[in-house]
Amino acid sequence: MAEPTAPGPAALRRGPLDHLTGALRAATVTGPRAVALAALPCRTMTTLRATPDGPAATRLAEVLGAPLPRRCGDTARGEHGTALWLGPDEWLLVAEDGDPAPLDALSAALGGAPGQVVDVSAQRTVLELRGPSARDVLEKGCAPDLHPRAFPPGRAVSTAAAQVPLVLWHPAADTYRLLPRASFADHLAHWLMDAMGEYGLPEVG
Repeated sequence: MAEPTAPGPAALRRGPLDHLTGALRAATVTGPRAVALAALPCRTMTTLRATPDGPAATRLAEVLGAPLPRRCGDTARGEHGTALWLGPDEWLLVAEDGDPAPLDALSAALGGAPGQVVDVSAQRTVLELRGPSARDVLEKGCAPDLHPRAFPPGRAVSTAAAQVPLVLWHPAADTYRLLPRASFADHLAHWLMDAMGEYGLPEVG
């Protein structure tokens, strides 16, 4: 009889909001004013830094399969995730479903040029707020204008919600992803759940 094998490192990972799984599920609001909050733990995130007009940025884009965003708020979906603009020479590459980033290929693309390729997966976590009332919930404590004319799907900005610094990403209609530092995730999740509560109550005419 074969000996059972020990789980690999990936199976041992725990997200900073694992203890709130039941609470997040219970906070879900259904109906015409629906809104739901979920944690997306263990997403692979990589900070990229390079001179935007330099050859290194071009080589990084070739590895990613998409040009690096050039303006505040822009994002670019590539073969290894979505690159979010953080600054004139800085981007955050967020992979889907914990897929690994091609760190070796990205580092090789940077070569000897000034810049960085750093795995920062443990630095942040991802909260996904979705549903027809998601924007209303965020507007209770988030400064940017979130109207679709100003913040359509595909945009991402560095801002704050509930006084927590974060990256706010709008990947699709009625869906927002909040990327706070992991140490602030618990506070932010509780604030969002509290802000969602009124949408489960009858509307006042």
